[in-house]
Amino acid sequence: MDTFTQAYVEAALWSTTGDNDRPLDADISADDLAPEALAKIESDCAAFQEHPAFQAALEAEACTGCSAEAYAGHDFWLTRCRHGAGFWDTGRWNEPHASKLTDIAHGFGEADLYVGDDGRLYL
Repeated sequence: MDTFTQAYVEAALWSTTGDNDRPLDADISADDLAPEALAKIESDCAAFQEHPAFQAALEAEACTGCSAEAYAGHDFWLTRCRHGAGFWDTGRWNEPHASKLTDIAHGFGEADLYVGDDGRLYL
């Protein structure tokens, strides 16, 4: 997994709670992703990173004081899932890039992570 995708998965795990109301990352890791969930995550993350607006944000060094790939992966999950945080709220992403990245993330639609009966993570 690249840095962007790792950050995306980490954000998904700590921001999602299981049946016990604990964040998933307390008991589960990226290694527990079902193959089809991992394939979808990698596909979505690659598509986001290939988007011209994301490439423009990288070229403009639009992420102030941060590793753009790591924070973008993290902010992509939070923004697409409408967690009330993400590209637009942290002050890390300069405008107009923050707004453009928010719009792109919202275009992917929300995603929900859950633990299946087999203990694997699914979307």
